[in-house]
Amino acid sequence: MNKLTEIESDIVAWLNGLLGLTEAVDDAVYLLVSDYFIPLCICFWMLGLWFQGRYALKRDQNQRAVLGAAIGLGFANLAVLIINQFVFRDRPIAGLELTNLLYAATDSSFPSNPAAVAFAAAMAIWLNNRWAALPVILLAGVWCLMRVVNGLFYPTDILAGAAIGASVSWFIVMGLRRIEPVTAWVLEGARFLRLA
Repeated sequence: MNKLTEIESDIVAWLNGLLGLTEAVDDAVYLLVSDYFIPLCICFWMLGLWFQGRYALKRDQNQRAVLGAAIGLGFANLAVLIINQFVFRDRPIAGLELTNLLYAATDSSFPSNPAAVAFAAAMAIWLNNRWAALPVILLAGVWCLMRVVNGLFYPTDILAGAAIGASVSWFIVMGLRRIEPVTAWVLEGARFLRLA
């Protein structure tokens, strides 16, 4: 085990020591670490953002943010899948004596797919509407921290996933801006179908 992994293992073990102390903490962590609660919060935020905006210009800006986020998180997921074909890292729960409130995942922990997806959504929204991105950034950070606390990821797994997600979304949003008439046509088509 290299020095970085030892340091990360100590961090994960220390954070994981918070579990099992009280039922209230365990219940809160279980809710926040799950595959459903925070991702659904992010999705509902994006859905609300899609329709939010008193004026057409603001609504258009928000819809571009959501469109970029949806495409970005899809491609971030693909990037992690491709990396996982070449890089495998055991999860902390596999090699350490940890309390696990969720399931024992067997796929590679590096890079973190939840971090990539959450921060891809956050970056795309940030590039279009910074205020609207703040709750998504907060949710992404909490979700990733809880995943480390539960022993599903090392901190560098989270950092790498977040960097991949943010980078992919940055390229997606910049690409959407470069092919500008196409983005406008997609949004106009959605409006024609009463989806926007």
